[in-house]
Amino acid sequence: MSTEFTLNANGREDTGKGASRRLRRLAGEIPAIVYGGKKKPAQISLTQKDVTKALENEAFYSHIVALVIDGKSEDVIIKDIQRHPAKSVVMHMDFFRVNKTTKLQTRAPLHFINEEECVGVKLNGGLIAHSMTDLEISCLPKDLPEYIEVDMAEVDLGQTLHISDIKLPKGVESVALSHGDDHDLPIAAVNKPKAVEEISDEAPEAPETEEDSEEEASEE
Repeated sequence: MSTEFTLNANGREDTGKGASRRLRRLAGEIPAIVYGGKKKPAQISLTQKDVTKALENEAFYSHIVALVIDGKSEDVIIKDIQRHPAKSVVMHMDFFRVNKTTKLQTRAPLHFINEEECVGVKLNGGLIAHSMTDLEISCLPKDLPEYIEVDMAEVDLGQTLHISDIKLPKGVESVALSHGDDHDLPIAAVNKPKAVEEISDEAPEAPETEEDSEEEASEE
């Protein structure tokens, strides 16, 4: 896969929580770290607006990124993004250096296709439930997929798709399946809708008859 994204960064020596807060508040920048390969980890800063724009594209999460640090470019992938719990703001990022000849492990988003044509939904009234939204994979950088398709067309009511049911792109392996069949986790299923039944706690009262009215009158 060719590099389609570029981010400019600056090296930084001032580290710690206080320095990171000042960086975000005063300079509008994001603290980050780059590690992996034969080089030492490097502390860097990124422009908030550049990162925000890049994150709008789903492909950014699973592509190789050309990270230009003080004019020198390195190929990296995103390993972690820490976000503010209440605001739409990135607080910190981790990047991992990649080598063209060395396999890497990362997560690729799952794209579910043909859900409207799904047999279990269209013919049998089922509902699709997703158990995963992405999959941990292992591959060479050149084989890194933008996403992995999961075809739901032939899945019938009551059936469950597992990792082993996915057709992975050439050169791509599932990290979970490499640990054995016990790790063949479910990805999606077509379930029968749950019937909602309203049951009254009290039995309805019987309507009053003419005989009941006469008895009440005689008692008075």
